[in-house]
Amino acid sequence: MSQDSAAPEVARKLTGRRRREVVAVLLFSGGPIFESSIPLSVFGIDRQDAGVPRYRLLVCAGEDGPLRTTGGLELTAPYGLEAIGRAGTVVVPAWRSITSPPPPEALEALRRAHEEGARIVGLCTGAFVLAAAGLLDGRPATTHWMYAPTLAKRYPSVHVDPRELFVDDGDVLTSAGTAAGIDLCLHIVRTDHGTEAAGALARRLVVPPRRSGGQERYLDRSLPEEIGADPLAEVVAWALEHLHEQFDVETLAARAYMSRRTFDRRFRSLTGSAPLQWLITQRVLQAQRLLETSDYSVDEVAGRCGFRSPVALRGHFRRQLGSSPAAYRAAYRARRPQGETVTAVLDQVVPAQVSAGIRRPPSPLEQGRPQSDAFAPGRASSLPGQRSAP
Repeated sequence: MSQDSAAPEVARKLTGRRRREVVAVLLFSGGPIFESSIPLSVFGIDRQDAGVPRYRLLVCAGEDGPLRTTGGLELTAPYGLEAIGRAGTVVVPAWRSITSPPPPEALEALRRAHEEGARIVGLCTGAFVLAAAGLLDGRPATTHWMYAPTLAKRYPSVHVDPRELFVDDGDVLTSAGTAAGIDLCLHIVRTDHGTEAAGALARRLVVPPRRSGGQERYLDRSLPEEIGADPLAEVVAWALEHLHEQFDVETLAARAYMSRRTFDRRFRSLTGSAPLQWLITQRVLQAQRLLETSDYSVDEVAGRCGFRSPVALRGHFRRQLGSSPAAYRAAYRARRPQGETVTAVLDQVVPAQVSAGIRRPPSPLEQGRPQSDAFAPGRASSLPGQRSAP
């Protein structure tokens, strides 16, 4: 879907007792409290005095209680899985562990709701629950950039795009981490009731009605731990160490002794990203670091990051970060604490994780522990709520 097109229409009409204004939020034990609270705040508070149409909220336990959240809080949901049968929208705000399967009863309830026309929403790691239910097969989806590679690897039929703040595919919607859950919920209100209602709600929540951009500026250079044992790990490490050189994806495919098509498929299955997009993102990230930590001119930065020309750097930099390299450097220096100096850095900016074998410690979720992601500030590149063209 292009950036200017409208959100896709919901594919099926609601059946049975389901009502469009009824929103069911599916909670599990071990879920992060921040993500869980987002749909409760958006859909569970009467703000009709501010011009926000009212939803009816059903908070449902996805498994036997009591439910314990991050921080050891204990919750008792007023409804069980049977209440999902009345909802026109079902929201899964998060899942406690990307390595463990969700309860079969909850997955069956989600599949039934979808079959009966309900809109199904996964916030952050809630996308793993939707994928386990088979609701993302053959569809575009997103999740927190840190977990996108795992989602892509575990569910290869899902078209994972780690760049998006959220993806609206009509009757199935997914979002990136914490703050993007607010973006998606506002998008749902906008879809249901229009721009004015979403704007009024955004003012009440003291958040932007629309955030421009995706997850690009938050992407870490580190790679998912799973890639460490894969034959492509050596090729990826070489690419990160030689970003100052001009090479393309064909070069990487040749180093992996693969055809371009096979390399693209294997790379996407491991990282959740197309190799060309990944390579451009790494070059832009390196340019950011050089602009922040050195006195090189923009032309010199372009050469040291493997861009064929300063024009190419400026184009990709603006698309990913929403500003020119010169403006970015000026803004960064204006924010620096008094007395901090800018010093020249080595010709190659080699991340510590590459020197250490490109592995990183597993995140709390990958170890089976829930964690709420930080509310990430800033802006990035594409219009939220709509998938970027590949």
